[in-house]
Amino acid sequence: MIQPREGTARGFLRVMHIWGTAISLDVRDEVEPAIGDEVFAWFCRVDEIFSTWRPDSEVSRVARGEMYLRDASPELRTVLELCLDVNQDSEGAFDIHVGADPRVEPREGLGPIDPSGLVKGWALERAGDILQRAGVTNFAINAGGDILTRGEPTPRTHWRVGVRHPWERSKVAMVLEVSDAGVATSGRYERGDHIIDPRTGRPATGLMAVTVVAEDLALADGYATAALVLGERGPAWLAERSLAGAAVRNDGEIVVTQEIDRYRVA
Repeated sequence: MIQPREGTARGFLRVMHIWGTAISLDVRDEVEPAIGDEVFAWFCRVDEIFSTWRPDSEVSRVARGEMYLRDASPELRTVLELCLDVNQDSEGAFDIHVGADPRVEPREGLGPIDPSGLVKGWALERAGDILQRAGVTNFAINAGGDILTRGEPTPRTHWRVGVRHPWERSKVAMVLEVSDAGVATSGRYERGDHIIDPRTGRPATGLMAVTVVAEDLALADGYATAALVLGERGPAWLAERSLAGAAVRNDGEIVVTQEIDRYRVA
């Protein structure tokens, strides 16, 4: 969650419910609010391409063999290539084909090809590109805990991001100050044990939550998911890649990488 806006006449705040969550767009520049329409139109386009809940989405059609990948949108091919990169780097801990594993119990929303662990961060990055091309330099986008920040909320300040406490909704596990960076959290506290370990076919339960801060939110999103799957090995794996990360263990202990110190304020 992002710090509440402190009264200002600049910019605008808009919220849209899509992808099964609320997406908030907080712009702090004097721009036409119509730019928000373009951003939210992009989010609708993302849903048309990547939703595993929609049988008519591109990813669902490709998974059923009704569309060749070569005929799919360049956006889908790009995201699948990024997912493959994270899969290889994590030695199989991040696998978009886990829904096709016969060991995995079928459930609604888990498709045979499921890039959900990375696509949200990637989509927010592309939304940020739309805003910056329009001359917007100070904004934050929050989609269900994945947060993209650019510029400053007010002059000479950073965006303050609270990482939710896994068990107490009214509290935060830590507070981060970020600018021109993305914050992604993968956890079990919101939707239960929904993240599957592709190596075993069973739910990943070694950690309660993982947060990653990186310049690229798509990277942060995918690596947070992979680190959660890796369990106790996750924080060390992030540290080996010089990534800023924080993991909440099942006993409540928070394990961090050294790189998180540049962002952590509480």
